[in-house]
Amino acid sequence: MADDVFIEVESWQEPKHGQPVAGDVFVSRKVRQEGRIVSVLSDGLGSGVKANVLATLTSSMALDFVVRDTDVELTARTIMDTLPLCSERQIAYSTFTIVDIESTRQVRLIEHENPPCLILRGERLLQCPPQRTVVPSGVGNVPRERFLDFTEFAAEVGDRIVFFSDGVNQSGMGRDAMPLGWGRDAVAAFAQKLIHGNPSISARDLARRIVHLATANDEGRPRDDITCAVVYVRQPRRLLVATGPPFDRRNDRLMAENVASFPGNVIVCGGTTASIVSRELGRPVSVELDDLDDEVPPASTMDGVSLITEGTVTLARVADMLEADSVAERPGRNAATRIVDYLLNSDVIQFLVGTRINEAHQDPSVPVELDLRRNLMKRIARSLEDRHLKETRTRYL
Repeated sequence: MADDVFIEVESWQEPKHGQPVAGDVFVSRKVRQEGRIVSVLSDGLGSGVKANVLATLTSSMALDFVVRDTDVELTARTIMDTLPLCSERQIAYSTFTIVDIESTRQVRLIEHENPPCLILRGERLLQCPPQRTVVPSGVGNVPRERFLDFTEFAAEVGDRIVFFSDGVNQSGMGRDAMPLGWGRDAVAAFAQKLIHGNPSISARDLARRIVHLATANDEGRPRDDITCAVVYVRQPRRLLVATGPPFDRRNDRLMAENVASFPGNVIVCGGTTASIVSRELGRPVSVELDDLDDEVPPASTMDGVSLITEGTVTLARVADMLEADSVAERPGRNAATRIVDYLLNSDVIQFLVGTRINEAHQDPSVPVELDLRRNLMKRIARSLEDRHLKETRTRYL
């Protein structure tokens, strides 16, 4: 992707009420050498573990085939024939939506029986009629025709692609206000309303708001798995995370100047680091006494800095959350969850890591999660790149 453009890809999900896992699966992969991003949303038939297995198989196959540039029709036919029709209902065991974005911002949408994608240019809904292709069955006793819908367009800065499982557009079905469900048009209108109110709303927040309203349509007890994913083409949002004192104390001023001049949000992690920045910039640090939590120490504030937190304990918790299968819902709100929010709502994250050792964290009796900060930052950067398709850069002082 061009340096001045970032493709944000995020999703939000609520499983069917009473099910331990969702039968919808969303996966993404960034092909870095090509500057390409491929995302797949698959909806397994039914709900729960069986549906999750089917959707996982579908999404994994689709992602691997598309990344390897396998012919799209062959890809779809292979997936469909691997997952035959339900013998009773004669419908696909798994449906899917594939979004393939090239480095040139040329977009291909490949859809099979999921609700049609919404393509929004700003708050305007674009009408991009798909080209429908009939995919013949490779399974002898399956008479049903199967269809693939193809859409191609050139994305511009400000464009969003919103795609979701039928748990979204069918939410609320049977209620007096929406006997046929929420409906795709109403979902589109809601997304347009959110964008009108906040033109820079992140992909993550837009997906979250759509899923939350769909869940509310089902009175808080989803009747189906509810998943929404959003791809957002935009100018990158930048974040600096400074942690740890520089190895050479003569670089204290350099670290503080990096914090003061950074063109974006800034987080300072670590009491010693905060003291250095405070001393060099002449700005006092104030502890947020209302931010008391049993899990991590409280946050602090300083003029010109978005967030100040304790160092290793908090960063270890951040790394754990980012490495979890899902960071969608996190109980409570503390310094660690606030860092995660900043990280996931940013696109290009720069880590400024001091390399002076804090002797307090070398005691063998200290818990294992108190790794050296360099290893923690590597864990965090790896999760951001692999799981959330962020760009990260690390500089050591």
